[in-house]
Amino acid sequence: MPTIDPRHPVRTVRSVRGAGRRRVPRIVVPTARAVVDCGVYVEGRRLPGRFTPADALAEIRNRGEGFVWVGLIEPDDTQMGEIAAIFDLHPLAVDDAINARQRPKLERYDDTVVLVLRTVVHREHEMHSVSEIIETGQIMIFTAPDFVVTVRHGEHCALTGVRRELEADPARLMYGAPTVLHAVTDHVVDSYVDVTDAVELDIEAMEEEVFTPRGQVAVESIYQLKREVVELRRAVNPLATPLGKLLNTPDLFLPKEIRRYLRDVTDHHSGVAERITDLDEALTALISAALAKIGVQQNTDMRTISAVVAIAAVPTMIAGIYGMNFEHMPELKQVWGYPAALILIFTICTGLFIGFRRNKWL
Repeated sequence: MPTIDPRHPVRTVRSVRGAGRRRVPRIVVPTARAVVDCGVYVEGRRLPGRFTPADALAEIRNRGEGFVWVGLIEPDDTQMGEIAAIFDLHPLAVDDAINARQRPKLERYDDTVVLVLRTVVHREHEMHSVSEIIETGQIMIFTAPDFVVTVRHGEHCALTGVRRELEADPARLMYGAPTVLHAVTDHVVDSYVDVTDAVELDIEAMEEEVFTPRGQVAVESIYQLKREVVELRRAVNPLATPLGKLLNTPDLFLPKEIRRYLRDVTDHHSGVAERITDLDEALTALISAALAKIGVQQNTDMRTISAVVAIAAVPTMIAGIYGMNFEHMPELKQVWGYPAALILIFTICTGLFIGFRRNKWL
């Protein structure tokens, strides 16, 4: 009988035939699989070599200067638990890092500041597609005087470019771990601007289609776009409160220069939030205009149908009267009766057609 390693957690599953339960070892994925990069930065420059998170933190604390930046992508509870043990992260914050559906917020646990950011990306799509347009994710930043841990959920909004830009500018990295906090936040807010620009182009294309004469109106597409704008607003607007706390909390370990940079990020975020509100209002007005256009089209169609029915009623009425087969009816025995009836039907129908055409019912 195979033995089970007591160091590994096990899970219990029921057998196919229901004859009992068997214990299967749980597959433990190494923490290194979730680590995108781990760098040690001293005096604004990255130390050469590769470090594990534990070795990197030990190196910094032995030197008494610099900081560690560990980047994680979608860690599970075991992987995040190992990182939390190394950097002494609070269990509540660790739970939030595993769950990728947090609202933007700022929390503080002793000397560690935790900032949650919602990330967004605009997906290419057809105008009348009902697929997801705005895709959201999450970045959680644990910042302390000697380390930064970034936890990313979602395939978009990678931080590799941010790390590369910072490593190319040692003067900024001289400010320490808060520099990474600002750079990641600025990167996310800049992505908000790009997504808002793309959504604005979608709305402009939809407006052009709605207000084109005789153009078809797809209200479902407008509702889909409005739902995506609501999703964008939920991801972006709540970040205003955490950014305000970062700027207005005096006892945080943020250098004055980093606070100035964060003030610029806050201004950009405020501008994006206002644009998103304007886009939402524009879509509301667009829905009203689309529904009004549909109402006008329906009225036009009803007038056309009514005109056709009125014209068709003339031969139906005359044929119905002369089809009653009474013996004593005028013109029944006349040679010209049938041609006269046809001429009468044609004359009345032609008159109705001309009248409806002049009134633009046809």
